Amino acid sequence: MKNYKSLLLMGAILVFVLLPLVGAQKIGDQIGYRDTIVVSQGETRDNVVTFGSDVVIEGTVRKSVFAVGGTVTISGEVGDSVVCIGSRITLKSTAVIKRDLVILFAAPPEKEPGFRVDGDTVFFKGSDISAKFLDKGFIGFFSFAFLPIMLIFKLVNMFVWFLLAIVIASLFPKQMTFAASYVRTHFWSTLGTGLVAYVLFVFAVIVAAILCIILIGIPILLALAMAGLAIKIFGKVALFYFFGESLARSFRRPAVSPLGGALLGLLLVSLIGFIPILGFLFSSVISIIGWGTVLRTKFGTRENWFRRAAPVTAVPPPPPTP
Repeated sequence: MKNYKSLLLMGAILVFVLLPLVGAQKIGDQIGYRDTIVVSQGETRDNVVTFGSDVVIEGTVRKSVFAVGGTVTISGEVGDSVVCIGSRITLKSTAVIKRDLVILFAAPPEKEPGFRVDGDTVFFKGSDISAKFLDKGFIGFFSFAFLPIMLIFKLVNMFVWFLLAIVIASLFPKQMTFAASYVRTHFWSTLGTGLVAYVLFVFAVIVAAILCIILIGIPILLALAMAGLAIKIFGKVALFYFFGESLARSFRRPAVSPLGGALLGLLLVSLIGFIPILGFLFSSVISIIGWGTVLRTKFGTRENWFRRAAPVTAVPPPPPTP
């Protein structure tokens, strides 16, 4: 169980790193650490992101609520998703969540009759997961005593990406879906950009590692590691949605939620990853395309980061009238 708590903490830290990269905090956002955050009746916020805080939503949150630890009490309206990791959740009768409710490693939420969740509800209790993965051996679910080390590593890796996909799809659904749609219309340019960027990144890491001898390379190497990790996570989750949406379309289901598409794509990519050699090559190509997607769309916030603006030509004044 300690291993899963470490993975969970790593996921929370990665989200905290990703937030400033996707966009600066706006006036309507509320970010807190070990604090009490109250959105009163008649008050409106864009996003609420907390770590170890007590959150009370009586008014309106236009986008998402993301909480790690603490408590979350909702009697107002959330316009997007609510993602809680290790938090105690209370849903009042007037609570409205217009997209998904995701609860990980926590007790079941306290619910009053009349609340509304328009999207999907995802709930995992920490004790249930530990029992399945660690306590009951193979008959419980999987066991370290019966599976090869490589298979165990792949399962743990899949679990980590499952957490990250939930977080990214819930907090940044529009950016993720836009980046995925860009891959569909600009595949080859995205692949080329990703390949060049990946090669340059590896070269920069090698140079920074050499510069660590004279200490100046240490902050550079840390900055490169953080940037590379953020690009890899967002790009790969966007491609999860790309594959999930494509699979849903093949079964004549054109409408799929960002969270549902990302998780479906994760399942498909993970299954391919179990194939020897082919799985490794497939994962490598996905990583390269993910880099190109993030760089060309600036984390899904614009169509093409590298496109130059058209030059503004001066309009000659009209000829004088006789």
